[in-house]
Amino acid sequence: MRIGLMIGALVVAGLAGLWLGGMGNTTPPAASAQMRAVPQDRTEVTLSFAPVVRAAAPAVVSIYARRLIAERRDPFADDPVFGNLFRDFGRSGPRAQNALGSGVIVSPEGIVVSNFHVVGGADEIRVVLNDGHEYDADIILSDEESDLAVLQMRGATGLPTLALRDSDSVEVGDLVLAIGNPFGVGQTVSGGIVSAMARSGIGVGSGRGYFIQTDAAINPGNSGGALVDLNGDLLGINTAIITQSGGSVGIGFAIPANLVAQVVAQAQAGRERFTRPWAGISAQAVDATLAEAFGLSAPRGVAISQMHPQSPLVAAGMQPGDIVLAVDGAPVNTAPEMMFRLSVQGIDARAALTYLRDGETLSAEVALAAPPEAPPRNAISITAPVALRGLQVAQVNPGVITEMNLPLDSSGVVVADARDWAARAGLRAGDLILQINTTRVSNTADVARAAQEPTRNWLVEVMREGRKLALRFRI
Repeated sequence: MRIGLMIGALVVAGLAGLWLGGMGNTTPPAASAQMRAVPQDRTEVTLSFAPVVRAAAPAVVSIYARRLIAERRDPFADDPVFGNLFRDFGRSGPRAQNALGSGVIVSPEGIVVSNFHVVGGADEIRVVLNDGHEYDADIILSDEESDLAVLQMRGATGLPTLALRDSDSVEVGDLVLAIGNPFGVGQTVSGGIVSAMARSGIGVGSGRGYFIQTDAAINPGNSGGALVDLNGDLLGINTAIITQSGGSVGIGFAIPANLVAQVVAQAQAGRERFTRPWAGISAQAVDATLAEAFGLSAPRGVAISQMHPQSPLVAAGMQPGDIVLAVDGAPVNTAPEMMFRLSVQGIDARAALTYLRDGETLSAEVALAAPPEAPPRNAISITAPVALRGLQVAQVNPGVITEMNLPLDSSGVVVADARDWAARAGLRAGDLILQINTTRVSNTADVARAAQEPTRNWLVEVMREGRKLALRFRI
């Protein structure tokens, strides 16, 4: 039977009634209950996790997001002939799509971390605290690749927060608690252990993530909630589950706190998008076959297969064929794990890489930076009533390669977006434009000039997913 991945907010997006009801207050502890201190060591947890929950739960919130989605659109709206004739065809009002998730307060001034899949594209976001207080919130940074989003609650001050623990100090077997709002029933706590570290390829965000795995029960609505240790510190943001039933079967995943810390830091610095250090390489895990080819006694490390000329690893003296064994002393055995290790260092940091070359162990200090913007993008949009109207193009550089997930050796001009007549011609985002009619394309100015040609018969040659295509059309 196939095992599917189900992400909390997507599963419960249809629970519209939850938007109106909010979340009820939790019952306060009885006045006669003996107050206990947060345990400082596992041996002190003998009877109850209540002190940990009491310390951590107030900083975990419920998030209600609303998106307005157009039901239908006039298919002839942009057509120069039929646009007026079918002006009212297919029109209907937008409908509201509601999503439920959780979040974690990390600043007394109301900075909240949640999942991108909970709040991405939302027109309205409401945050409900455990004590029933409600705040409107805005997205100040989002990152679909890591599935993280940072919110700012409006008018919030003096709020409870969770401290972020160094997630590299977590070990398999550590006791953990998951706190969130599963199925909208109200704040709920479940317990378990860290089941595994360095999980990747589970289909969240870009699919290249790196996760803490836990058997603590995580269900739809828990997305964006907290995975905490026995000190009440944040280990990770609960994100996804693998399930056959739609509910928890003990396989849940959380984004490590070290990556969360970098995302929050960039949000507080005023960035709207999370910028990762750029490695400028293609790499793969060393499996048994590669290990034998490289003369290794066992599979280990990450083999570099390709490097961009502007890669900081090139500047540090590394070459294709080198096998990266560790980043800042932490072993790496998959490409996502290596990229995670670089990402948590942050922009403008330096990372020490240990690698193998021809059987010799070497080291390099790599200066981490954002993807270079050279050559300039020189992005343009074709808006005039010509054959390529609706086409947006940009000059390829490392920044564009990273954002659009293009092959590392891409160059020239890429389609950033294709709508209107350009879409009807068959152009797609990610296409590398090679030629338009008789004009060889090497920069965006070539595209702008070729788009003005007074002809009805058009030929656009593109490179798409490694294949050369010829798009022919007539206007």
